[in-house]
Amino acid sequence: MRPRRTAVVTGVSSGIGRAIARRLLDDGWAVVGLSRTRPDLPDRPDRPGLDWRAVDLAGDDVASAVADLTRVDALVHAAGFQESGPLRDLDPDATDRMHAVHVGAAVRLASCLEGRLVDGGRILLIGSRTADGAWGKSQYAATKAALRALGRSWAMELAGRGVTVNVLEPGPTLTAMTTDPRRAATPPRTPPLGRLVRAEEVASYASFLLEETGAMVTGQHLVICAGASLGADPAGIYLTSAPDTGQ
Repeated sequence: MRPRRTAVVTGVSSGIGRAIARRLLDDGWAVVGLSRTRPDLPDRPDRPGLDWRAVDLAGDDVASAVADLTRVDALVHAAGFQESGPLRDLDPDATDRMHAVHVGAAVRLASCLEGRLVDGGRILLIGSRTADGAWGKSQYAATKAALRALGRSWAMELAGRGVTVNVLEPGPTLTAMTTDPRRAATPPRTPPLGRLVRAEEVASYASFLLEETGAMVTGQHLVICAGASLGADPAGIYLTSAPDTGQ
C-alpha cells in the first residue's frame, strides 16, 4: 500500500492556504498546517486530520515547528499579507515585515526540509501576479518577485532528484486579504473575466502541480488571474496604469 503523503502547508488559517489544505485533505494527503491562528477546517471520518502547529512565520523559529518530521512529500508556502501604498506614502518597515513572511519563511522551511523531502517531491510557493510590478504595490510586488528567483534556483538544484519547484501566482482572489485595511490604498477591482478568482480554484491549480500531473513542470511561475494581467478588458476599462488588484 502506498504510504500516505504528507504536505507542510503554511497560512492554513484562511484564504488560499486554507483552501489548499482542505483540497489536499480531501485528496487523502496528511497535512501539517502552520499558522498563528487555528483553522476551522472540519474533521471528517473519511480523511486524515490536520496536524496544526501554531507558529509565527515571521519569526526565527519557523524551522523548529517541523523539526520532528522525518519524511515530507510536499512543501506549500501560502502564508502572506499585503501592505500597499504609492511611493510617496511607503512605510520603510513594510518591506521587512512582508519579506519575513513571504521570503524568509520560505527559505527557512525549504532549507530545513530539503533533506527530508522525498525524491519526486514538490515545493510550491504561492506568489502573486503583481510580481511583474503593480501600481501602489511596489514593496509587496518586490517580495513576491523574490519567490520567482528562489523557485527557479531551487528547481535547478533539486531537478536531479525529480523534485519540482514552482511559483503559483494568483491575481485578484476573493479572500480576507481583499478587505484587509493594510491594502486600503489599492482596493480590488473586478478583472476582465467578470469576477475575482476563488481560493478553491487556486487550490485546484495547486493540486495539479502537486500530483503526478505536475511531475514535468518545474522552475516556472504560473498565473491564475481572471485576465487581470491582460492590461485592459474588451471595453477598455481595466487599465494597469491605474490602481488594480492582485493577490
